[in-house]
Amino acid sequence: MIQLDQVAKGFRVNGKSLPILNIPSWEVAAGEKIAIIGPSGSGKSTLLHLLGGIMGPDSGGIYVQSHSLHEMSQSRRDQYRAANVGYIMQEFHLIPSLTAGQNVELVMPVAGRSRKQRNDLLHQWFHKVGLEERIHHLPAQLSRGQQQRVAIIRALINNPPLVLADEPTGSLDWETAGELTELLLKICMTSGMTLITVTHDLNLAQRFTKCLHISDLNKAHRTGKSTSVQPYKEHML
Repeated sequence: MIQLDQVAKGFRVNGKSLPILNIPSWEVAAGEKIAIIGPSGSGKSTLLHLLGGIMGPDSGGIYVQSHSLHEMSQSRRDQYRAANVGYIMQEFHLIPSLTAGQNVELVMPVAGRSRKQRNDLLHQWFHKVGLEERIHHLPAQLSRGQQQRVAIIRALINNPPLVLADEPTGSLDWETAGELTELLLKICMTSGMTLITVTHDLNLAQRFTKCLHISDLNKAHRTGKSTSVQPYKEHML
């Protein structure tokens, strides 16, 4: 599904080059559910941006399915991301003047489905996340947890093979965060989607079938000792 080979990425700060990522090798099998933990500034979000095609590497190869992202222009990476990646962020980025349903409809392709088919699919997904009665509500009429459920629908409704989540529960209370993590895991498990999530919450990370400290991958921030986290043994799926 994913293969990284000698991937390096850095940024220039005050005229100096600051290395962020240096990953010799990493492979992810299709359908895996992986949590990545580590301190701020260690390259976790940058790694997601590379996998999502938001940015390209300074060197090395990034392969996702049949796509060689490191060889693509920015416009081609944008096309790749729209067709293959579901992105979930800490902030929801819902358009306040549109209803919850309309926010999701924006990403649904028109070709190949009738208006009724699109509407039925929309209602199926809102029912799946427990928001069917909120489909016509504006974002301001929803709680933060409900807004993130809408954002999850928006990311997953087109069945992308790869789902990238950058601190998706970082602004939620612990109970809501746990519920949304289980919901995301359940949907991705049922649909066979590959899920890679960045989180600072070790309790949530343990619910994934695999948890990696960024230092296990990244030579640029390797301290010589990484943190081992055991996966959650019994999912509430």
